[in-house]
Amino acid sequence: MQLDKGIQLLQVSSTIMGRTESIHPTLMWDEDNMILVDTTYPGQLPLLQEAILSTGFTIHNLTSIFITHQDLDHIGSLADVIQTCPSPVQVFSSSIEKPYIQGEKQLIKLTPEAITQAVNSMPESVPVEWRHAFRRTLENPPKTAVNSTIVPGEELPFCGGIVVVDTAGHTPGHLSFYHKTSQTLIAGDALNVVSGELQGPDPQYCHDYNMAKESLKNLLTYDIKKVICFHGGLYEGNCNRRISEICGL
Repeated sequence: MQLDKGIQLLQVSSTIMGRTESIHPTLMWDEDNMILVDTTYPGQLPLLQEAILSTGFTIHNLTSIFITHQDLDHIGSLADVIQTCPSPVQVFSSSIEKPYIQGEKQLIKLTPEAITQAVNSMPESVPVEWRHAFRRTLENPPKTAVNSTIVPGEELPFCGGIVVVDTAGHTPGHLSFYHKTSQTLIAGDALNVVSGELQGPDPQYCHDYNMAKESLKNLLTYDIKKVICFHGGLYEGNCNRRISEICGL
């Protein structure tokens, strides 16, 4: 779905552990750059390629990838994308998330207990070899070098200006991005859309829920017309008012 000139919401849908799930990376572009914000689960490169093709571009047009945070559904196909592109692609993240993305630290939510729980929650119909493969992926997630670290408040000189926003809490170094030209917030997992309504971060998936809620106040600096959430997609209501409500203001 093209939201405005130079920005498009992508949808990648698949059946995971017996249920259909859609996630929403974002594509931004100008005359010289094409930027992908977040990728997909491991093994979903073909689905991501198809989603990008639907915009009239190909994955080979990518020049940069912005990563909001370390979770596997956001970085899972990052290495595959980099390997697929014929020209170098710059990877941007916060300095806090960088060592996790690069595989220097274990992803914070993939503790041994969490991995065992995830494997055990798979439907009984899943073959044993698939269970083993799933466990191996969680124990050894894909890793990729981060070329550039970015900091909250920084304005990146792409696509009419993209402002980096601190939305830590879902993970320690979670970032969101404000696309100035379209006044669109790319929220990652800092916000969610549920049944068409903008909602705050999901407590059960937050590293620090109180921090996640508090950091949402940083968004109120910006005049936001649209919000893209990785889970739930697009929200076009009165964004600033709704975010204020979520913050309890």
